[in-house]
Amino acid sequence: MSKLGIIAGEGKFPILIAKEAKTKGEEIFVICVKDNAKEEDFKPYAAKTTTLKIGKLGAALKFFKENEVQKAVMAGRVEHFNIFNLAADLRATKILASLRDFRAKSILEAAINEFKKEGIEFQSSSLFLEKFVPQKGILTKRKPTAEEEKDIELGKNISTTLATLDVGLTSVICDKTVVAVEGMEGTDNCILRAGEIVAKNPGKNKFLTVVKVARPQQDDRYDLPIIGKGTIKSMIEARAKVLAVEASKTIILDIEEVCALADKNDIAIIAF
Repeated sequence: MSKLGIIAGEGKFPILIAKEAKTKGEEIFVICVKDNAKEEDFKPYAAKTTTLKIGKLGAALKFFKENEVQKAVMAGRVEHFNIFNLAADLRATKILASLRDFRAKSILEAAINEFKKEGIEFQSSSLFLEKFVPQKGILTKRKPTAEEEKDIELGKNISTTLATLDVGLTSVICDKTVVAVEGMEGTDNCILRAGEIVAKNPGKNKFLTVVKVARPQQDDRYDLPIIGKGTIKSMIEARAKVLAVEASKTIILDIEEVCALADKNDIAIIAF
């Protein structure tokens, strides 16, 4: 039986990978990032689980090696603010000391290289989740209007610039105006912030358009854009009516439920 290691952050993403992988005959070994993922969520699928604080690289390597894991995935959100409370062990401290900056990209690439030295190769985060990756087209009953298409085009340009700078992946547009861009707070909080800004202005009857892209040099081992029902719920609260994501490069968790919730609330979802 083939073995798969999962380093799990918060949310349904890593649980779905574990579920789908088990149906494919994989034996699952899960490292839950403390305060982000819970071992009990993986009990139906995993042969063995453990919980480690972020930064415990040596212990993570030991867990996978003891269980003869040679391929692994990273999945689930870990708040970027955790970098300020990183409980690094000796091995993690050594790689951190070699980095020029502490961007998530820099840290994760260095960590992946450490696993590779020990014979553990990280796979795409979309492993076994192909059905949740939309292809180009309109995913909902409602299509964007001509005016919303203009906002999508502006959002694509803004979000691509953000992604190139390694800042965020999401912009929120209203009437050809940039309302908010994503920073450390993540997509859902960015959407809510945009809703608060528009609600304070005279043009508050205007609706928002949310555009999320992939990074130009995206590493799909840790960096795939993720959308879920929480994103749609944030859009409903913020009075956003369009969600545009990049086709073939975005994971939409529970895609049928996401589209149903969008349809119920007259939200258009497009993969471009």
